[in-house]
Order: sequence, then structure tokens, then C-alpha cells
Amino acid sequence: MQHRSTGQGQLDLFHARASVIAARDAQDLMSWPFFSLAKSRRVTPIDFRMGEVSIRVEATVEHGMATIWDADILIWAASQIVDARDNGLLTSRLMAATPYEILAFIERGDSAHSYNRLKAALDRLQSTTVATSIRQSAERRRHRFSWINEWKERVDVSGRPLGIELILPDWFYAGVIDDALILTIDRQYFSLTGGLERWLYRLVRKHGGRQTHGWSFDLGHLHVKSGSLSPFRRFTFDLREIVRRQPLPGYRLALSIDRNGRSRLNFQLNPVDPFASASATPCAPRGRATRAVK
Repeated sequence: MQHRSTGQGQLDLFHARASVIAARDAQDLMSWPFFSLAKSRRVTPIDFRMGEVSIRVEATVEHGMATIWDADILIWAASQIVDARDNGLLTSRLMAATPYEILAFIERGDSAHSYNRLKAALDRLQSTTVATSIRQSAERRRHRFSWINEWKERVDVSGRPLGIELILPDWFYAGVIDDALILTIDRQYFSLTGGLERWLYRLVRKHGGRQTHGWSFDLGHLHVKSGSLSPFRRFTFDLREIVRRQPLPGYRLALSIDRNGRSRLNFQLNPVDPFASASATPCAPRGRATRAVK
């Protein structure tokens, strides 16, 4: 494993590289409701249970819950770790980078405002706590952690900022180091402005992957899985708007009603041929009888 610890909890410092690298996301974070999808402050916990999976996300009143935009920092961290590992370099949960390197990767500006927003995001990631059964061997066992164990600004002797150091939790780092739990994502993801469409892209990328004939989800299932505080009616309205705009890079969305009368969201890969994409009609996955929703 490309990871080194020394002494009692001492971690070697991993310096992030400024080179252009692929964007990679952790599959567990793409599949389940770990983040607030709202731009306004959320303090209401996410309390999610589905089968053997349980997730409890709690926020502080001071900072609010970590958002799906804050999760861009975790995408940056995962991308750095995987790229370094693939190039034979040692990695660590203790990472160092300049604010510019992080902001440039997640396609934010490098203004003082962007820097302050970055620090606020780090505060939310550090203060948000998660308890989950995912990847725990015992069904009733939960792993509890924060998205960032701790972080600090580094300054020189005159007080000028040199960069940021942060420590990732074991749960996240272990998932990143495992090849099977990482997926490459389209860099256009960082341009998506809505919380729901960002969450939807990650879910589609995880479940749809590269399947030619796509996949589909029952809207009720999607609503529960999103962890959103929006009422189902509002959630459905927002989904319809996303389907109308088609903002997800690489995927085509369509709404339909299945043979049981339930509304479904269908998604499949965009046609490779740009001329075909203009006339292609999104189709439902094989094995599901559907009719279009107007």
C-alpha cells in the first residue's frame, strides 16, 4: 500500500502535485446521501437507511453541513492520491497543497473571495460528522468520522500564507486506495451549478457507468436516496427541469412511466456521433416497459 505512518499516529506529509491529472471520485460518495444539496445552510441531519446501509450525517450550527460543492475538495484529494500511487509515489492521509492548486483543479477562481470560500468549505468538512455501516464487516457496526480530521494554514515567518495541510479520515483514504472504489469523472462536472444535478451526475456515473443501454430509477427511490429536504413534489419538479435542460456531461436523461404506473428517470450514454445525438431518442433500459411522460 502506498502509505506510510511512523510513530504514534505520525503521518508522512504528502505534497500534492500541480500537474494536470484526471478527476476521480469515490464510489461510496457517489452512491449515497452524504452531503447537503442546498446552497443555504443545513443543520438538519441526514438519517438514511436502506437494506444493510445506514448513514447518519450531523452538522454544527456554526458551520452547517458539508455540501456537495465542498465535496469537490475530496474529489481533488482522491485524484491526487490515485495519480501519485499510479506513478509509484508514496501517499498519505496528511496532504499539503497551496489554495491555488486546489482551486484551479476544481475550477474556481483564485480571488480572495474564492480563498475564503475554500476555508469555509474546509471548516464544514471538518465539523460535519458521519456515522455509516458502509464497508463495515459487522452489520450493526458503524464507522464514525469527519470528512477532514483537521486542517491548518501554513505561513512563513512574516505571516504570509504558504499553503494548507489537511488530514483525511481512514474510511475515505481506504476507499480511495482501493482501485475498485474509484471512478473517473468528466471535468465538466465542476461546471454544474445545481446541487441536485451534481448529485444526479455522480449517481448516474456510478450506476450507469458505460452501459450502452443505460439504467433507470424510480423517482420515489431517488428522492429518498438524495437525502434532500425538498418535498417529493418539488423534487420531481426539479428533476423535470434537469431533464429539460440535459446538463449532465456524457449522459442523456428521460422521464417515463413503467407498467406499474410509477414514474422513472432513465439515463444512458450520449451517442458518440454528434449528428446522431440531435435525432436520438432516449430509450428505457432493456427489460423495463415504459411510456414517455409528457
